[in-house]
Amino acid sequence: MYDVVIIGAGPSGSTAAAFCHNAGLKVRIVEKSTMPKFVIGESLLANCNNILEEAGLLEVIENHGFQYKNGAAFSWRDEYTYFDFLDKSSVGAGTTFQVQRAEFDKLLVDEVIKKGVEVSFNTEVVDAKFSDECATLIIKDENENKKELKAKFILDASGYGRVLPRILNLEKPSILPVRTAYFTHIEDNITEPLYDRNKILITTHPTMRDVWFWLIPFSNGRCSIGVVGEKDRINPDDLTSEITLKTHVYKAPMLKRLLNNASWDMEVKTLNGYSKDVKALYGKRFALLGNATEFLDPVFSSGVTIALYSSKLASKCLIKTLKNEDVDWEKEYKDELMLGVNAFRTYVNGWYDGAFQDVIYTKNKNIKIKRMISSILAGYAWDRQNPFVVKSDEKLKTLAAFC
Repeated sequence: MYDVVIIGAGPSGSTAAAFCHNAGLKVRIVEKSTMPKFVIGESLLANCNNILEEAGLLEVIENHGFQYKNGAAFSWRDEYTYFDFLDKSSVGAGTTFQVQRAEFDKLLVDEVIKKGVEVSFNTEVVDAKFSDECATLIIKDENENKKELKAKFILDASGYGRVLPRILNLEKPSILPVRTAYFTHIEDNITEPLYDRNKILITTHPTMRDVWFWLIPFSNGRCSIGVVGEKDRINPDDLTSEITLKTHVYKAPMLKRLLNNASWDMEVKTLNGYSKDVKALYGKRFALLGNATEFLDPVFSSGVTIALYSSKLASKCLIKTLKNEDVDWEKEYKDELMLGVNAFRTYVNGWYDGAFQDVIYTKNKNIKIKRMISSILAGYAWDRQNPFVVKSDEKLKTLAAFC
């Protein structure tokens, strides 16, 4: 019997495996597919580096040659502004990376394999049962052979697969509107001398402020480009994904200038209704991590940060549980995780209703407040010393009115 079986070999699964293995637990990961695989969520936040370092996984990422990232830039029509993650109010890393997720995810899982964690690829979880004695997963390999896998605890890091939420009927609709993302990778051929490849560029649509673009540069001269909005807003005529993305990209003045010579050499993909929620984050012998819990929106690149932070919190609670130490999962996992998730939710909602955009694009920036906002954008959404975290709704409303 394993101490813990982890469903999914993405960033949250690999990071949880590292934390648990480092604590001496017997760990196994089961992954439905193989690595590498194409995934978006490519712009990390600075707080990711702290968690990866604590798990013993940062060095392999630092040595790979990913695109250095030190902040986030924003553009709307002819306006441009940016936040430097080194200039923030929270203590911790101020830089990170922009990564091709296929490479990033594989590096992490390969590293935990090197540490001694057992990983089974092409292995699907088809059912789960929980008792007082153990948890039992029914798994199926690539040859359709089924068998039981027993563990003292299960961590679900299955991402959009949401294995345990489906099996245990934990899914519930997100309160966020249904939005669609059209995205691809391109050879960007950017020659603009002032363009800063060290920052993600988030662009507001010139005529629809609830529609936005991401431009994430990689170290190999390519970039990830995407447009996000409600489908009826960005594709009312049901055009192809490629036409939809290109049409909107070239309406944005800065993107049109930057990508004038881009080579669109990959298929444009679509992700619809990506926001998710669950009824519970943990239960008898299980906990949910990352996108298997709740996914908000890609606008501030919070997905991987929430995934890694959830892995850190859940692993610490699990280690204490298996050592028969006192642990309060409600307080130490659910409440702590949701502090940051709810802070991010405030600014996601504020982005789409325009309040947070008003703050970002204002000409009259208070330096102290800007550093607090920079901390949140850098992934420090659990910093209880930051009033824009602990009183996010109140503070954003007041600040937006001032701006």
